[in-house]
Amino acid sequence: MESPLIGFLQSALIYIIPFLIVLGVVVTVHELGHFLAAKWLGTKIDQFSIGFGKAIAAWRDRDGVQWRIGWLPLGGYVRFAGDDNAASVPDQDDLAALRRDLAAREGEAALSRYFHFKPLWQRAVITAAGPIANFLLAAAIFSALLLTLGEPYTPARVDGVKPGSPAERGGFQAGDIVVRADGKAIDSFTSLQAIVFLRSGTPIDFVVERGGRQVALTATPQRGVIVDRLGNEQRLGVLGLEYQQRPGDVQVRRYGPIAAVAGGVERTWEVIGTTVHYLGRLIVGRETADQLSGPLGMAQLSGDIAKKTAEVSPDLRTLALNGLVTMLELVANISVGIGFLNLLPIPVLDGGHLLFYGYEAVARRPLAAKVQAAGYRVGLALVLGLMLFATWNDLQRLRVFNLFGGLFS
Repeated sequence: MESPLIGFLQSALIYIIPFLIVLGVVVTVHELGHFLAAKWLGTKIDQFSIGFGKAIAAWRDRDGVQWRIGWLPLGGYVRFAGDDNAASVPDQDDLAALRRDLAAREGEAALSRYFHFKPLWQRAVITAAGPIANFLLAAAIFSALLLTLGEPYTPARVDGVKPGSPAERGGFQAGDIVVRADGKAIDSFTSLQAIVFLRSGTPIDFVVERGGRQVALTATPQRGVIVDRLGNEQRLGVLGLEYQQRPGDVQVRRYGPIAAVAGGVERTWEVIGTTVHYLGRLIVGRETADQLSGPLGMAQLSGDIAKKTAEVSPDLRTLALNGLVTMLELVANISVGIGFLNLLPIPVLDGGHLLFYGYEAVARRPLAAKVQAAGYRVGLALVLGLMLFATWNDLQRLRVFNLFGGLFS
């Protein structure tokens, strides 16, 4: 009989490997965005690192850049020559001292290769290039999937209305076809769900086709338990509409090259919009924070997808194809999340650097060192606090405390 500990370790392996692959791709692309923009603008670079901590592999290229892989694959960075403070935005005194030192050692002409002496717009471009690379990666993946596989969809048909539900109170009837919701065209039941899920407690205007005519309805989703296709429970907005898939319901929308690119960009923008909408509702107290997820949640999601893909794949070839498609979709969605997170105006993130550059553009000088240091500490505390909160959510969701209690009882 297999011990619980062995089973736990095997499950952990299933979840960890896909997670590391997904995170490695997303982080590498993000840092390559900074790196390539810096190289394009002639910036001297000391180090490119994937992962933190002691290097398990390191080498130098012909330009003198040290490439390294750290033992902790949960992030990465590009270190420019002359970076000597955590905020990477030295104050006026630091810049003057750095300028004198470099001019004495390498000459005035060499200053143009250092990040901190680049024109402000170039520093902003280099900083923004990481998140932009994440968005471009997501758009490219979505576009490629639309071009090669198309987009499966099912009709937004109402096959039943639960008694006493918001849908019944709003006037929905079996046989209705939802064509608009919250002012947006609805072309599938999935797109209808996406609007309803994050609008609990908020009235939504609908337009449905009924008996050859269009009828306007208004219904307010209420918070309820949703079980996703991976078997995970989530508390989201529900209306009480029922849909039963019939033969021939699943259709595939095909895309040409131009339409696929447009669709990939649109889907990337939709993910950003959904994130902004959720955060806005969270700030005003209309959404719960239990949807926030950290590294453990990402690992769970990637592992669940890997397991589900293996279950529905009858042979190795199908498993490889399904696994590639599902992992690509996951990479695209997480890449958008990482790009958006890094653009938040919090010191230590790319958005915080851009905030500092905005001040410098207006004030014509870098922010004072004391203010930078204080901002860095506050920003670091915010990021760490968010990570701890998200990790706590993950632990609660995964019932880790119950699991370990069972292992050692």
